[in-house]
Amino acid sequence: MSSGIILFLSLAVLLAIGVPIAMSLGISSLLTIYLSPDITVPATTIAQRIFGGMESTSIMAIAFFVLAGNLMTKGGISRRLCDFANSIVGGVRGGMSLALVLSCAFFAALSGSAPATVLAIGAMLYDDMVRLGYPKARTAGLLVVSGGLGPIIPPSIIMVVYGTLTGASIGNMFKSGMAIGILLMVVLMIVTIIYANKEKWPKSKQKIALKEFGISFVKAIPALILPVIILGGIYSGILTPTESAAIAVVWALVAGMLIYKEVKPKDLPKILLESAKGASMVLFIIGTSTAFSWLFTYSGISKSMVNAVVAMNLNPMLFSLVIALVLLVFGTFLEGIAIAVLLVPVLWPVASSMGIDIIHFGMIVCISNVIGTMTPPVAVNIFSARSVSKLSIGEIAKGQTPFFIGYLLVFLLVVFIPALSKFLL
Repeated sequence: MSSGIILFLSLAVLLAIGVPIAMSLGISSLLTIYLSPDITVPATTIAQRIFGGMESTSIMAIAFFVLAGNLMTKGGISRRLCDFANSIVGGVRGGMSLALVLSCAFFAALSGSAPATVLAIGAMLYDDMVRLGYPKARTAGLLVVSGGLGPIIPPSIIMVVYGTLTGASIGNMFKSGMAIGILLMVVLMIVTIIYANKEKWPKSKQKIALKEFGISFVKAIPALILPVIILGGIYSGILTPTESAAIAVVWALVAGMLIYKEVKPKDLPKILLESAKGASMVLFIIGTSTAFSWLFTYSGISKSMVNAVVAMNLNPMLFSLVIALVLLVFGTFLEGIAIAVLLVPVLWPVASSMGIDIIHFGMIVCISNVIGTMTPPVAVNIFSARSVSKLSIGEIAKGQTPFFIGYLLVFLLVVFIPALSKFLL
């Protein structure tokens, strides 16, 4: 067990002093090999495991989805989606808040990333909403939680990672995410309507006009085609997730350069560089998490953990709840993909032996990881909203409370009602 103490203590210290998560995972793995008398493998094993963790064609989809998301943001696709969403729900009290939720849902069907959704939609709507009189903290908080639709409504980076780790059908994961994502969107809109009336948020005097709706819909058609390309290709079996992601990049480029004409050739190097940075960060986390996870298993810690869970004699429902709580705790200080790569290989065999459905377990993993993006200290969604709103973390966390509770309630329903995860299968 000395190796386990070194592994987790070094990781905790590195995270506490602010070392990036990917570096922390890699360094703590190396330290364990050098300092633990229980580990006899050479240090080069860590490098082999890092590269081995990225040897998957499914993981290539992550880089393509990141690039497609950046092209959509720069190419005006996000703004057309916001305008279209506002034309649907913008004429009621708190209408722009409803438009924010709907816009996040639309963008989620394109990007697959929570922080990308927060930044893209926040940049489009936040300042205008505050100028119209919407409360700053509530608006930023709603943005944080609505951004959590990003990894749930397909395509989803975390679902691609989960499918790669367990062999689960990524297409089925996407179908499950679609149903649960729509449920989350509806719950968030209901909570928004309640607070809009309770706190007297602004009410637009302009009624929803059929003409305005038609114009915004026509302008948004190139943007709305993207989910059809991505999801239609996967669900029909014509395209793999990686192939559909690559085609999404091509269409986002065509829409941005030739249809909306907001992406210029001179903009491409910057977009490609930003995308490379974003994708490499995710891939580096996956690589070092794979090495950490392997060492976690090799040292015997994972076996001890599994034995402890099995000894509790839990039924599948209670086991799912315990795992959900464990994942939520991990989500407060680790990035979601790192958690998945670290814990899923350890926990899934136990869940499988209990008869838990692979898609149901996957949705528990995915949603708990998204909740982690809203809970400090990691809370990438809060930090993304902070960059848009300039509010403190405390103000945003307080503002998101009612929406966060709604999101959490849906998560508990998913844990206790497996049929929700298989509704569209």
